Amino acid sequence: VGISVLKRGVFTNAIHSKKIGDMLGIRGPYGKGFSFESNSNSCVVGGGIGMASLATLIDRLNLAVEKHLEYVTIIQGARTAQEILYQKRFKDMKLCTEDGTVGFKGTTVDLLRDLLKKQRFRKVYACGPERMLYKVVELCKGHGVECEVSLERYIKCGFGVCGQCDCGGQRVCIDGPVFNTEELSRMEDFGKITITKTGKRVIHK
Repeated sequence: VGISVLKRGVFTNAIHSKKIGDMLGIRGPYGKGFSFESNSNSCVVGGGIGMASLATLIDRLNLAVEKHLEYVTIIQGARTAQEILYQKRFKDMKLCTEDGTVGFKGTTVDLLRDLLKKQRFRKVYACGPERMLYKVVELCKGHGVECEVSLERYIKCGFGVCGQCDCGGQRVCIDGPVFNTEELSRMEDFGKITITKTGKRVIHK
């Protein structure tokens, strides 16, 4: 079992302070994950730390590739080269950075847009900042490609009681975190409104 954690706040700093042999408690999994279909041509799009949520899906897709049941294209984007994840784990990624320090200079959406002009994907999987996900979904709609995304929202209780992670009537912790195109089309807040840790509704930047 492995986990990827970005050092950001009190909790994640505490995890980073752990040493080999220290004990950690794990709850879950909660909610629903990505669906998996073999014998298809898929694209996986990871933005920033969203790539961590896609790693086990990519592992499973790559197993299907080895059995000649799947062809998978992996796009990973970050602000700079230092923030790119899993370069040894996944060898054939298409990389992009906003500052151009590695790979394509631009965003994951820019790179996906270029690929969709040349390739036909049966399904696109994505995780990253919600504004990025919104653009990915809209792009896929325009090309008639099915899409599943894993949403990142501030989650408190983790079992659907507090409503902190609500997105247009769907609770990310138990109804998600993965939603398909049809579900997202009914979620009016998706890509537009988020809820801060204090419960305030604010416009997505």
